Amino acid sequence: MELGMFGIWSLAFTHGDPGEAADAAAEAEELGYETLWLGGDPGGNPRGDLVTVARMLDATRRAVVAPACVSVWDRPADQLARAYHALPPADRERLVIGLGVSHCEIVSTYRRPYTAMAGYLEELDSGVPPLPVSARLIGAHGPRMTRLAADRTLGVHPYLVDTEHVIRTRELLGDGPLLALEQTVVAHTDPAVARARARWTLSPYMSLANYRAAWLRSGFTEEDLAGGGSDRLIDALFLWGNTEDIAAGLAERLKAGADHIAVQIATESRGTFARSAWRELAGVLLAR
Repeated sequence: MELGMFGIWSLAFTHGDPGEAADAAAEAEELGYETLWLGGDPGGNPRGDLVTVARMLDATRRAVVAPACVSVWDRPADQLARAYHALPPADRERLVIGLGVSHCEIVSTYRRPYTAMAGYLEELDSGVPPLPVSARLIGAHGPRMTRLAADRTLGVHPYLVDTEHVIRTRELLGDGPLLALEQTVVAHTDPAVARARARWTLSPYMSLANYRAAWLRSGFTEEDLAGGGSDRLIDALFLWGNTEDIAAGLAERLKAGADHIAVQIATESRGTFARSAWRELAGVLLAR
C-alpha cells in the first residue's frame, strides 16, 4: 500500500456535508495529495457499513482512503472485516483502516488496551476471509502498542506528537513498518493568533491520559501541560506560520523518520473543509 509522502487529514470528511466531502476529496486528489484521512467514525448506519469510505472511494480515482481511527470498542472485528470485503476489489486496493483503543475518559468499557488491541488483531486474522495486514495500521503512541503495530500491521499513525516522538517511534519500528504521522498546522503568521487557534484545537485532548503520557515521554513537564499548554508545547505539537514555514516544518518531520504526513489544517468547526489552505500548501509542498 503506497500512501505517498503527503495526505490530507480532515474531520469534515465525516462531519461535513456529504456532497461537499466528495467534491473536496476529488479536489485534494487533483492537487496531488495521495491519501485522504477520514477523522471520526467512518460508519454512518446501524449495520456499520463503511459508507463514508465508499463515498470517498467513489469520488476519487487513485488516492488511498484511510479512516483514521476505528475504535476497537465500537466496531466488532467480524463486522469490520465484512464491511471491508463488501467493497469492490479495486476499492479495497486503496483502503487502509486505522485502528485505535480510544481513551479511558471516553469509553466506559476501556480495559487493558494492549490486550484488547492484540485480541482484535487476532480476530481480524481469523476472519473468513481475514482483513489483510497490509490494510490496517494502529493509532499507537506508547512503545508496546508501537511494537505490536510493527509486528501485526502496516505500521502506526500517531496523532498530536512532536519531533522527538517521531524519532523515538522510528527507532522502535526499525526499517519497513510505516510511520504515517498526523500533523496539525495553523495557517497564520501572528504568533498570538496562531497559538490561540492551536490551544483551542488542543483543548479536547489535554485531559486525556494517553496523550499526556506521550507528551511527558517526549520531555515535557506537567507545567507545560497546564493552562492550555505552554508555548513550548504548542510550538512542538503544531506547525504555524506562512506556507513556506509550514512546508519547512513538514520536511523536518520527514527527516526525523516519518514516511508519510497526514496534514490537518486547524479549522473553526468539524464540518469545515480548509480547501484554500490545501491549495496554497500544495503549491509549495508538492512542488518540492
